[in-house]
Amino acid sequence: MVDTIEVLVPGGQANPGPPLGPELGPTAVNVQEVVNEINEQTAAFDGTEVPVTVFVEDDGGFSLEIGVPPTAALIKDEAGFETGSGEPQKDFVADLSIDQVKKIAEQKKPDLLAYDTKNAAKEVVGTCASLGVTVEGDDAREFKAKVDDGEYDDALSA
Repeated sequence: MVDTIEVLVPGGQANPGPPLGPELGPTAVNVQEVVNEINEQTAAFDGTEVPVTVFVEDDGGFSLEIGVPPTAALIKDEAGFETGSGEPQKDFVADLSIDQVKKIAEQKKPDLLAYDTKNAAKEVVGTCASLGVTVEGDDAREFKAKVDDGEYDDALSA
């Protein structure tokens, strides 16, 4: 039989304490081994809450399924702010570069409907608009129009 344990852990910073330790303690797995594997697989999300599912076998074996944090969490982490704007069309809380948008798009791409990095970036920019984050100094909607016009095709090629 396989037990399933779902937790949120800070990327690259999981430890044997709560929430993992109490959940894994009664099982046959080596808790530190699980923690090390989670940290290795979530290192790219340094500190951002990452959904992790641990499948525990009766014989002490385990496998992991690593989720991707929400787009808003990735944007907040990359831009270095805690809360989005109350008036996202007027008050801007941060500015991202095209390279930062591309990085987030590539991290989030497996969970998005986009077929390529350019369209994944447009989805990320949509979230920027609702948070009050500008991109390359432009309102997110203006930036998206520039992406649609092909202005950033070179930067967003996969």
